[in-house]
Amino acid sequence: MDNNRKKHYATLAQTVIKGLQSRNMNGCYAQNAEEALKIALEMIPEGSTVTMGGGMSVREIGLFDALQSDKYNFIDRDKIEDKRAAMLAAYDADIYLASVNGMTSDGVLVNIDGNANRVSAIAQGPKKVIFIVGMNKVTPDLDSAMKRARNVAAPINCQRIGTNTPCVKVGRCMDCKSPDTICCQFLITRFSRHAGRINVILVGEELGF
Repeated sequence: MDNNRKKHYATLAQTVIKGLQSRNMNGCYAQNAEEALKIALEMIPEGSTVTMGGGMSVREIGLFDALQSDKYNFIDRDKIEDKRAAMLAAYDADIYLASVNGMTSDGVLVNIDGNANRVSAIAQGPKKVIFIVGMNKVTPDLDSAMKRARNVAAPINCQRIGTNTPCVKVGRCMDCKSPDTICCQFLITRFSRHAGRINVILVGEELGF
């Protein structure tokens, strides 16, 4: 990444952090994945019960691998046969890890979900939510964040998990009602009533979809 883009991301991140603070949410900036991993681990006390959705950004910074340690009670839903039980366990977790499908420069978070386990855990349940967000996901306003979520994140995620949806074929949202659609639930997080619950680590790299 060239220095001009790095400087832009660092400057824009300060605007996003101020927006998050105005919404009773915490934000911080990491220049790269390595720094983001260090910050995230500092937020997760040893012995914590930790779980997550399918967030690729969490994996890309190395946090998923770091949590395999015996220092943490990490609920890995891919290793649990009863998927429903794994999803329900998330609501009582100490820490829930996620990313966003889009977010605005003034701190509004946008997420789309198929089964709703991820968006429901973000909204209610876990004591703390930590978002790992590449600066490529920051957009000017809510309309552009929604468009990004539907036309960038959703088609790529549908392709990743192998769904038979129109967006996989054409590369953009077709507002489908396919049985395979992952665009079932939309969550817009514009404020947190609970100080310290929502924490966003902005990363000066392109992460996730």
